[in-house]
Amino acid sequence: MNIDAAKAALSHMEIEDTPSALRAKSRDFFWYSPVLKARLDHVQADFILCPKGEAEVIAALRVCHAHDVPVTVRGAGTGNYGQAMPLAGGCVMHMKNMDRVKDIAPGRVVTEPGIVIRDLDAATRAHSAQELRMTPSTAGTATIGGFVAGGSGGVGSVRWGALRDPGNILRLRVVSMEAEPQIHDFTGDELHRVSHAYGTNGIITEIELPLAPAYDWIGAFIAFTDFDAATRFGAALADQDGILVKLITLCEAPTAARYFQRFRGHVAEADHVVLLMVAPQSIAAVETFLSGWPGRLIYRSDRGGWDRDPGLAYEYGWNHTTLRALKVDPDITYLQVRYHGPGMLDTIAAVRARFGPELIQHLEAMRENGRTIYAGLTLVHFSTEERLDEIIRIHEEMGAMIFNPHRYTLEEGGRQATDARQLAFKREADPKGLLNPGKMIAWDSPGWDYIRMYDWPGMRR
Repeated sequence: MNIDAAKAALSHMEIEDTPSALRAKSRDFFWYSPVLKARLDHVQADFILCPKGEAEVIAALRVCHAHDVPVTVRGAGTGNYGQAMPLAGGCVMHMKNMDRVKDIAPGRVVTEPGIVIRDLDAATRAHSAQELRMTPSTAGTATIGGFVAGGSGGVGSVRWGALRDPGNILRLRVVSMEAEPQIHDFTGDELHRVSHAYGTNGIITEIELPLAPAYDWIGAFIAFTDFDAATRFGAALADQDGILVKLITLCEAPTAARYFQRFRGHVAEADHVVLLMVAPQSIAAVETFLSGWPGRLIYRSDRGGWDRDPGLAYEYGWNHTTLRALKVDPDITYLQVRYHGPGMLDTIAAVRARFGPELIQHLEAMRENGRTIYAGLTLVHFSTEERLDEIIRIHEEMGAMIFNPHRYTLEEGGRQATDARQLAFKREADPKGLLNPGKMIAWDSPGWDYIRMYDWPGMRR
């Protein structure tokens, strides 16, 4: 690795290498996990490169390939699996300058990857009253490229499913890291080569996504004293074909009372809270539907009435729930769980009974193959790494699928299996293995057994 030669060859581009910039832009939200914090807190790039367009991306990859400099691409760094952590140092390619919206048409948008998602959504709304189908809860700071490369679902998944489901990404333009970088345009099944691949096998320079009609979504909060009733309500509401919602979040007590500061005085410690985003034409139907359930509507954003405006409903859901809890209790961490199948609600009840207050349930309704499931982003009172691993094992034994957020590799954070399409494309597009090294076990250690956490031997210590 010849850092000095690479920096000299790229000196005409925007480079940052001050200690403060290197520290800030070599980090993402990995610290949600005490396991990752212990292993990755020292990681730092040698320089930050901020390309202004695809031509500079190509030139930078050509230079870094020639000088054996690793390249880790990033957006705003809101991911929390360590996706954007440069384990081997080298170059962090920050996409902040590639933020142009190239085209907006009926049902679709074409954009560069570095635009902040809320800004992209504002552009499509202003242009033709359209919005993105799904966004993370961090839409105010996250970039669309980071979401595609590292995300899995979010606000809107209750209607549209997971980000990698067919139709939720239309096209990706990707640059390889070879002696002479190549440009690839992927559609259809080819998208799986690079979507949710952490930038390990190509740099995304252009994204085409579907759009849906935009609404002035109403935030509605409903309190239940019976958790099982709340879970059944959320799942049943998600199944209502005529009621248009974009978010159904369920937070077990005492999450709202203890961790949502602006809820204080409006909920009790025993209240389980369901948070909704509802299209204006559907809010009356939600209230009608609620009349058959033992929940009480405590807030509607179109009516206000609280002493302090609680803000946007989605900023209490998905990963924001964990973030709010961490601000109050630094010993909190979380799990990512998939509950599905006809016994989904029974599994949730059994998990809750098994662990008691050690775990606080947080559920997100979403679609999977046309059916409602719950994604769990369970809050965990962390004690030891060994106990956390035991909690994960017990979940799996009880039939709940874990996507482990305490691992930094693609496979361990997913299904603990090789994605043959991503591996095959990495062999083609990154023959030296310089793109975000250490994140794809199948590239570095094909026979890994997943019995213990993978510790990439090339990590800068």
